[in-house]
Amino acid sequence: MPNAIRGEAALEVGGKTYRLLLTLGALAEIEDGLGLTNLVEVGPRLKRARAADLAIVAAALLHGGGHDLTPPDVLALPCDLGALVAAVAQAFDRAGITGEGSGRPFAGTLSSPSG
Repeated sequence: MPNAIRGEAALEVGGKTYRLLLTLGALAEIEDGLGLTNLVEVGPRLKRARAADLAIVAAALLHGGGHDLTPPDVLALPCDLGALVAAVAQAFDRAGITGEGSGRPFAGTLSSPSG
């Protein structure tokens, strides 16, 4: 079970719960995977993300949560796209990257403030 106090988010897939966690390593992996030069570029890039970008971000967050999945593995997961986007958004929210004007990735994707 993910620990929200530690900043973990959850993704339920086929009866299994995956933890997502935004760590410094995950941020570096996201920067490298998306070909960005700095952290400021992450938010704007994710607001116009492609499916491959989402897979890169999700894989990095899953690595932060202790799972060994690659972006192609993420693309092959039998899960709803909305559930994946919500889990990624929740990981960013729980890391404290929230609020209007913050450049928050996937802004407005959660159905409630409590996630």
